[in-house]
Amino acid sequence: MTSSSLALPLRAPAALARHLLVERYAPLATTVLALVMIWYIAAVAMNWRLVRDGFEREEVPYSITEVISGTMQAERPLLPAPHQIASAFLDSVFGYSPLAPRSLVYHSLVTLSATLLGFALGAAFGILLALMIVHSRVLERSLLPWIICSQMVPILALAPIFIVVLGALGLHGLLPKSIISAYLCFFPIAIGMVKGFTSPGPLQLELMQTWSATPRQVLWKLRWPAAVPYLFASLKVAVTISLIGAIVAELPTGAEAGIGARLLAGSYYGQTVQLWAALVASAVLSSGLIALVALVERSVARRMGAH
Repeated sequence: MTSSSLALPLRAPAALARHLLVERYAPLATTVLALVMIWYIAAVAMNWRLVRDGFEREEVPYSITEVISGTMQAERPLLPAPHQIASAFLDSVFGYSPLAPRSLVYHSLVTLSATLLGFALGAAFGILLALMIVHSRVLERSLLPWIICSQMVPILALAPIFIVVLGALGLHGLLPKSIISAYLCFFPIAIGMVKGFTSPGPLQLELMQTWSATPRQVLWKLRWPAAVPYLFASLKVAVTISLIGAIVAELPTGAEAGIGARLLAGSYYGQTVQLWAALVASAVLSSGLIALVALVERSVARRMGAH
């Protein structure tokens, strides 16, 4: 047997691994590159007049190349180029102390605290409502329509009312923002858990009755395990909505800290690059929260015997 024939089986796993990596990540990389190219083209198109008018006001001769270059580095562009947003984001994250008022880490932590508290309150309230609805036909007919109707009014209209009412009650700071966040995120949890608690079929419920199971035993031995997939699916939706609620709650208060405060400052002073950097921070924060929920979901699934 030659050395080349021995090396062939050794190279095969490495080639297969590379093939699987390419197969898995090539579509994502292609999509991202396409979006970045479209973004650059849009940035040139939207900032063209702004840069051209600047050259004309200064009565300086210019070429198309200089205008295109100007659209890529305008101080206050209508649409920042991706590299401008990335530079501003990295500078806001790593250019200052994490607790400095100009650091995006500091503002993200402020928003994150309201998000997590609101998420915890909304999750507890949503699960409690689902339990009440499942165990009472009267509550199902009376509560469920109101739960659905509660989400028909835009939160941007309700947030100032919440802030004023809660402020009159002496509640300021973190709690009002958390309550607004909880108001948004309880809905998907309540609806998802109602679906999960009622997912066991009639045969399963009848089997529990033949074993003389109490309602509490039916809940913990049958309904809860059946509702776990619905719970985590709802939590993934709710945690992102909770973050949106925390950001929206910072807008009418004129907050000085938080991602909402950065968005307000960027809007007031025309600092579009700062505004987009804050949006990227919120997207990163949302992705991290979803990943954390998914990690807990996998851990619970393993404990329940899933593979």
